[in-house]
Amino acid sequence: MHAAVVHSFDAPPRYDTVPDPVASGEHQVLVDVLAAGLHPRVRSAADGSHYTSDGTLPLVPGIDAVGRTPDGELLYFVAADSAPGTMAERAVVDRRRAVALPAGTDPAAVAAAMNPGMSSWVALRRRVSFRPGGTVLVMGATGNAGQLAVRIARHLGAARVIGAGRDPGRLALLKGLGADEVVALDGDDRDVADRLGRAAADADVVLDYLWGPPAVLAMTALLTARSDRAKALAWIQIGSMAGQEITLPSFLLRAGNLNIMGSGQGSLTTAGILAELPSLAQEIAAGTLAVDVLPVPLDQVEQAWNTPVDPGRRVVLTP
Repeated sequence: MHAAVVHSFDAPPRYDTVPDPVASGEHQVLVDVLAAGLHPRVRSAADGSHYTSDGTLPLVPGIDAVGRTPDGELLYFVAADSAPGTMAERAVVDRRRAVALPAGTDPAAVAAAMNPGMSSWVALRRRVSFRPGGTVLVMGATGNAGQLAVRIARHLGAARVIGAGRDPGRLALLKGLGADEVVALDGDDRDVADRLGRAAADADVVLDYLWGPPAVLAMTALLTARSDRAKALAWIQIGSMAGQEITLPSFLLRAGNLNIMGSGQGSLTTAGILAELPSLAQEIAAGTLAVDVLPVPLDQVEQAWNTPVDPGRRVVLTP
């Protein structure tokens, strides 16, 4: 069968042939892949930089997809860590890692939105005891996952949602997606810190897609401006678009009730993540949560990998 195949971590995948997968386990079924999302997580696995990478080549990239069974059932599924990736004509699905989708669901829409939506959905439902009525700050709200995080925080009951990012055009769109306030992260650090402190000083949860220097700047600004420093601030590290590392001043851990945690593979059990798939898939299939989709044929995977795409769009490969 045809698939996207990574032969070198220094080059994009190529449209190539690989052996057909075989469903052999009790819970396995072979599906025709209809759509597989090109997520940042997929890119990092394909270039060997993701923390789960074991350096094995060649590999078929792709961590999730929408496929159709021989009986016509439509499934969204997450590939097992030991299975080939999903950017192929066919894939083996473990039914325990799959969600049945309603007839008429747009496969590309689900393939595009599930992964970026899962980051904030799982973080708010599994990593913290988030209660309706709280305040959520989204750092990196102008990206694909960040925009969905704004909508998901509102959907899950946040009373106030603040979106922070650098792109002024995309920041302007956030209020239409559920943000009460937006904060520009460009400019002088002192000005940025002042804006963050005024807008989000009493936030309950921060969903951080940036990390790096903006994270330290925001932590300092929020804790300094907080009316009650003993009030818990849950800082959930999800992405690292602004840097892989931070230098954390020790006083931040003494001067406030700052709780830093991550949300991703390892910090959550596989069972815990999978348990959240049905409810999120239902919202996406219903059109409540969606992203701007750019479908690209699988045989154009090299072009898709190298073509710049607007941060608000998600490329979906369609075999």
